[in-house]
Amino acid sequence: MYLVAIAWGYVVLMMAVAEATAPNGTVLGAVFTFLLYGVLPLSIVLYILGTPSRRRLRIAREQVPAASAAPLQPDGGEHAAGDAVAPERKEP
Repeated sequence: MYLVAIAWGYVVLMMAVAEATAPNGTVLGAVFTFLLYGVLPLSIVLYILGTPSRRRLRIAREQVPAASAAPLQPDGGEHAAGDAVAPERKEP
């Protein structure tokens, strides 16, 4: 999937360079060529093709907290909680 995107980006880059170096071409035309033929279509296609992997990742993230629903310590740590109140000392 990424190989085709890289190849298309290279083709569009070469089109933009040809536009900028042509005798009647402009740099502004090269920028618009690169953006409208390269960046915009590639971003749309890669977003659409990446949808299944984003969906799998979202489902995996939703299932992880349900599997590890073990009770946690009150302070959120992994160690046992200490005494909250110091014991009262008796006079000798």
